[in-house]
Amino acid sequence: MSDTLSPAELRRMIRAGEHIGTTSGTAPGFVQCNIVILPTSHAEDFMRFCQRNPKPCPLIAVGEPGDVALPALGDIDIRTDVPAYRVFRDGAPSEEVPDISALWRDDFVVFALGCSFSFEEALLDDGLEVRNLSQGRNVPMYRTNIDCIKSGAFSGKLVVSMRPFLAADAIRAIQICSRFPAVHGAPIHLGDPQLIGIADLSQPDYGDAIRIEQAELPVFWACGVTPQLALQAANLPLAITHSPGCMLVTDMRNSQLAVL
Repeated sequence: MSDTLSPAELRRMIRAGEHIGTTSGTAPGFVQCNIVILPTSHAEDFMRFCQRNPKPCPLIAVGEPGDVALPALGDIDIRTDVPAYRVFRDGAPSEEVPDISALWRDDFVVFALGCSFSFEEALLDDGLEVRNLSQGRNVPMYRTNIDCIKSGAFSGKLVVSMRPFLAADAIRAIQICSRFPAVHGAPIHLGDPQLIGIADLSQPDYGDAIRIEQAELPVFWACGVTPQLALQAANLPLAITHSPGCMLVTDMRNSQLAVL
């Protein structure tokens, strides 16, 4: 698939089942979002969870109760415009589906959260290699031993994504990503993964393992899969997220999220 598709064209293909799988590297220049959909009864607590944990849960947009649209982000139908959805029942992931029209309820609220795929473009523009893209793989993601700040029923450990860099490039990556707090911002750790509770980088909890050269440091960013652990802790009868790596591609430009 061409990487020059507009977000609207890509969403049309997703609706038609013509694009499945990761959205990493697609529609360059445009913001991609993690998605959380849950009942209105728990929306305020989840909003506070995001506010208390802005690194893994940077809020981009919140929908109105029962509304499938996110007009600030484009002509979107949240029931069909994500390549794959993860359905949680009683706190446990139960299935992954390409369409949630049959599951939609009038009391659902949609949360769109910033995604690291947006800052990957800034790294590429600066001449840095983003290994998951160069290898054509989904970014590796890991559960850590770092606790998020609780809100109501929502709690859990921080999930991180990892990209390897030489030391000088890692410093540059930190400088670049610090300009994008709305898409996870600067990394939260670099170097020894065991210090944040990761035993084996070759066995990610989500996504795909990627090559790490001998002289490279693993660099870890807070990840938007973190809310999925919080949903498990909340034990809601029904909630829905994107499948890891399968994001909502919006009409918002990455440049709109940069801070000086």
